[in-house]
Amino acid sequence: MGDFVSFNILDAGIHPDLVVVDHKIMRKSVDPIEFDRRFVNVENPPGTVTAQSQRILSVSAQECAHLAIIIDGEEDLLVLPLMVYMPNGSVIIYGQPREGMVVITLNDERRAWAKKFLSEMQEA
Repeated sequence: MGDFVSFNILDAGIHPDLVVVDHKIMRKSVDPIEFDRRFVNVENPPGTVTAQSQRILSVSAQECAHLAIIIDGEEDLLVLPLMVYMPNGSVIIYGQPREGMVVITLNDERRAWAKKFLSEMQEA
C-alpha cells in the first residue's frame, strides 16, 4: 500500500494481488506508477475511509483480483479495511513515513483490532 512501497515491491519483481496508491509520497504528488494490471479509481478524501472505498476493497480482497486501486484523495487509512477483508495469512505492506515499511501477516487478533479501530472512527 502506498506509492513508495508499491513502486519498490513491483520493481523487485514481486506481484501483489492488490496495490493501493494515491500518486503521492508524503502528501507530495509523484508520477503515476505504470501498472500491468487492471485498475479502478476510487474517491477517498484525506483522513477518511469512505463506504465506496470499503466496498471496492471488500470485493477486491475476495477476488484477489490482481488489481490496482488508485485513490483520488488519500489512501493512508485504507490499510484498516484491508485488514478486515483480506483472508488470514495475507501479508499487508505499507509505508510508515520516515521509518520504513510495515509488514503485517493478518490473523484474527489483527483483524479484530482493525474492526474495533474502524468502529470507533466518526462517521462523516
